[in-house]
Amino acid sequence: MAARLDEMDRKILAELQEDAAQSLDEIAKKVGSSKTPVWNRIKRMKESGVILRQTALLDAEALGLEACFFVLIRTSEHEADWQAKFLKSLRERPEVLEAHRLAGDIDYILKVRVKNARAYDIFYQALISEVRIFNVTALLSMEEIKASTVLPL
Repeated sequence: MAARLDEMDRKILAELQEDAAQSLDEIAKKVGSSKTPVWNRIKRMKESGVILRQTALLDAEALGLEACFFVLIRTSEHEADWQAKFLKSLRERPEVLEAHRLAGDIDYILKVRVKNARAYDIFYQALISEVRIFNVTALLSMEEIKASTVLPL
């Protein structure tokens, strides 16, 4: 169920999405409020699960992680034990930035960030040694056109 947010909550969230390192004073000034009400709203949104956590966004290429692969996985296994093992394997692999279970012909899609094609192959070999997968297709992203963590409010 969606949280009940008013216009002030949305303004605060927009500011946090833009730069969560801003001070409460800066946010309050930008949203037309004062520090204490802004702090109380942020605290309430954290407690209700609207704000999950605050992190730093890093530049993958600056860190040498120049290759982004989208990995399409089809499986012939749909038992709970296989799925638990597969999901555990994905969660333990830092290269996997996102993983989604899909409707349609493809069962899962992964977003994987690595140094290069060789590093992807090491990831791939490790994954298929841990769980049986029917078919894997890896698509190399040639150019990132848009990437955002900002949700439309």
